[in-house]
Amino acid sequence: MLWTLVVPVKPLARAKSRLSDTADDGLRPHLALAFALDTVAAALACPAVGGAVVVTDDGPAGRALAALGAGVVPDEPRDGLNAALTHGADVVRARQPAAAVAALNADLPALRPAELSRVLDAASAFPRAFLSDAAGSGTTLLSAAPGQELLPHFGVGSRARHRASGAVELRPGDVDSVRQDVDTGADLRAALALGTGPRTAAAAARLSMSGQ
Repeated sequence: MLWTLVVPVKPLARAKSRLSDTADDGLRPHLALAFALDTVAAALACPAVGGAVVVTDDGPAGRALAALGAGVVPDEPRDGLNAALTHGADVVRARQPAAAVAALNADLPALRPAELSRVLDAASAFPRAFLSDAAGSGTTLLSAAPGQELLPHFGVGSRARHRASGAVELRPGDVDSVRQDVDTGADLRAALALGTGPRTAAAAARLSMSGQ
């Protein structure tokens, strides 16, 4: 089964505020864009992925992600993360009614294509499924098989909400790179320890150069 991913990208100027203890206002947008670019590049290299649609109103981010081969659609609902994901899934299904769709966080800079493939292969056995984040309370991926609505419930405590919505929690082994999203400085250090993509590595090097 080939999947089309829906990846939400917040306007860069407002992204990653919880990294304020690690990166200043000038660097956080660069980190957020680096995360998204490394995430989407790795996702598009995954053999289980047929394409990706990025939902964003950020012009520079949209152009950079389109250059990688992602489709880009505006966040027309402008009503938060879950509305953006629903809109993205609707756009995909309008073009490909029988598409298998998965929402993927844009802040997985250590993402490895082989690990994402394991997660998506496991998800193909269920109508809806999700993968919890490294912290154990959130979600990094939510899948919907052909004919199934995505029904995203991302946000604080999303693991419990996705489980309550009927989505099956996936437990594939050795997929740390698909779980390690980055919200805090500690998350960034964990992602760097796993081995991030080149854009994140370059942006993070500026933290050391600035003494932060």
